[in-house]
Amino acid sequence: MLSQLPNCITAPSWWQLINWIADPIGFQHRYSQKYGDIFSMRLAGIGSSVIVGNPQAIQEIFSQDAKFDTGRGNKLAEPLLGQNSLMLMDGVSHRRERKLLMPSFHGEKIQAYAEQICLITEQITSQWQIDQPFVVRSAMQKVSLEVILQIVFGLSEGNRYQQLKPLLTAWLDMIDSPLRSSMLFLPFLQRDWGKWTPWGRMKQGQRQIYDLLQAEIAEKRTKAEQKGNDVLSLMMAAQDENGQGMTDGELKDELLTILFAGHETTATTLSWAFYLIHRHPDVIEKLQRELDSLGSNPNPMAIAQLPYLTAVCQETLRMYPVIPGLFPRIAKSPLTIAGYQFDAETTFMPSIYLVHYREDLYPNPKQFKPERFLEQHYSLSEYIPFGGGSRRCLGYALAQLEMKLVLATVLSRYQLALAEEKEVKLQRRGFTLAPAGGVRMVMTGKR
Repeated sequence: MLSQLPNCITAPSWWQLINWIADPIGFQHRYSQKYGDIFSMRLAGIGSSVIVGNPQAIQEIFSQDAKFDTGRGNKLAEPLLGQNSLMLMDGVSHRRERKLLMPSFHGEKIQAYAEQICLITEQITSQWQIDQPFVVRSAMQKVSLEVILQIVFGLSEGNRYQQLKPLLTAWLDMIDSPLRSSMLFLPFLQRDWGKWTPWGRMKQGQRQIYDLLQAEIAEKRTKAEQKGNDVLSLMMAAQDENGQGMTDGELKDELLTILFAGHETTATTLSWAFYLIHRHPDVIEKLQRELDSLGSNPNPMAIAQLPYLTAVCQETLRMYPVIPGLFPRIAKSPLTIAGYQFDAETTFMPSIYLVHYREDLYPNPKQFKPERFLEQHYSLSEYIPFGGGSRRCLGYALAQLEMKLVLATVLSRYQLALAEEKEVKLQRRGFTLAPAGGVRMVMTGKR
């Protein structure tokens, strides 16, 4: 089939895999320069994919989502997230699970979480000392982990909470570099020989997390009459049209998916936001003016509506998407995309990076310019940080709210500066892309 794919990279498949793991952004940039915005890669042990950086072609894919399987395309994530993860589902089971999860992440529920996010941010950042450097990503990981524990798992105290916190952090840190991340892409490294192997430690951590989540679910089931407001309680109460709720196995895998998709990505995006804002003093000034216009004790939902703050978050997500490409979509039958004929079983990967760095959409794309989002409206295939079609990220509203409220809370209270002038580079961290070194900053004073 490879010969029929357009613009095939000719380098050996093992070389492509090494480069994709080590530097997926540089990889896409290099080959888009050579082949244009649609080309095909072949990763050893994984297979061929058509990389798509053309918004019209991506729109064709989104509008025909029923013709693709995406869950099958995410098989690499199964050892981490379990087979009951929404990310690994297709068809009827995907629609059912998405419907059951949807109410927890939208509407009034999101507003109810807003004050909690601000309080969590205040508690964690209040420990910063003047002139003491700190790593922003570590601080933002603490914030986003606390948001997951309190708002999603419904845990803010007690033995289980105390055990889960360090466990979750240590588990995610096991894939904090390109070398450690390679075990997610290379099945032969996935050997569970106990704590003597990286994969054994990974699986051991996962089992401990599952045991604690199972205990929490079991306890919540015995107190069904005490309805909690956290996402887990809402997930447990949700039922499909047949009156069936989620099983314990489904709940645990979905909680792990939310942790993986929500904690890592939000901490990373916030780190990039602080980095970019503090490289541009004019942006800080505008942001602080806008925040000050709301008075001394603003309503969190009023903060979330601020246009310039929203534009800053959008521009950060444009420049630094947390994953190199959207979930792979596998064609269920032959189809035509962008004038090319493709066979069944062809895998497509829409590229967030290639779309977000198109000169025709975003002039001077390497420049941090939030104003572009105030001056122009982008379509759902031109701006895709949360994916699109039927696979759009379920938690995107909560992620955006958290991002805005954390930035607003910190910038209203503290004066920060970058501890180092050097440019921060991207580094693979599992399936995501994070700032290497985590962005070192220093608090220079309080406002």
